[in-house]
Amino acid sequence: MPLTFELCPGRMIGGEHPCFIIAEIGQNHQGDIEIAKKMIKVAKDCGADCVKFQKSELEHRFTNKALARPYVSKNSFGKTYGDHKRHLEFSHDQYRELQEYAEEVGIFLTASGMDEKAVDFLHELNVPFFKVASADTNNLPYLEKTAKKGRPMVVSSGMQNMETMRQVYETVKKHNLNFTILQCTSAYPLAPENVNLRMITEYQKEFPDIPIGYSGHESGIEISLAAVALGAKVLERHITLDKTWKGSDHEASLDPGELAELVRSV
Repeated sequence: MPLTFELCPGRMIGGEHPCFIIAEIGQNHQGDIEIAKKMIKVAKDCGADCVKFQKSELEHRFTNKALARPYVSKNSFGKTYGDHKRHLEFSHDQYRELQEYAEEVGIFLTASGMDEKAVDFLHELNVPFFKVASADTNNLPYLEKTAKKGRPMVVSSGMQNMETMRQVYETVKKHNLNFTILQCTSAYPLAPENVNLRMITEYQKEFPDIPIGYSGHESGIEISLAAVALGAKVLERHITLDKTWKGSDHEASLDPGELAELVRSV
């Protein structure tokens, strides 16, 4: 198993290679492709290595009943949950447009495939690596199917215990040796007392033959810098253009000034 591997073309991670920084746009683009492009450019200008989105095939991921239910929330973009999710979901053609723009700007682009059909599309899109969101980490059939596609994988560990992460490790490595596990606590925003950075060193001991990283949802950059000091080889943080915008992730995201300072400090 490699302690170093090529996560993106020409970009190695692990060992003495620089920490790989993922700027998670997620759905902080508000469903607007021009905002998404601006965020890609900001991430590049701030020095991030990669931008990441979240891709779902909604009719495959959710039941009709789930999509039709009323969605009343300060963060809602529609009257039903389906309307809300459709507003925030880019089409295949829009993803191709974003990928082309990222290539023009000079930054890698990928996405979390939030269901198996989304992973199939991202594979067709030829993303450099697959990101597995914490909510899918204990879905072992999903992990196996994704691992078999042969692309490098970045796997978050939010909401999982060590026994589950051992299963994740064994499931992925049967089919794919190029993967990393990120320590993650699934709270938005994440209180400092719940960060549990020591899990980075625990994962390093438990899985000594793969790089370990950190995906943070806390405010500020200090905890993320401590994660890198503990040996995180991949660092993922959400970014936003405005922390006051509608949406559940903006408050736990870095603004452009914070992202630039994080990259400089790492």
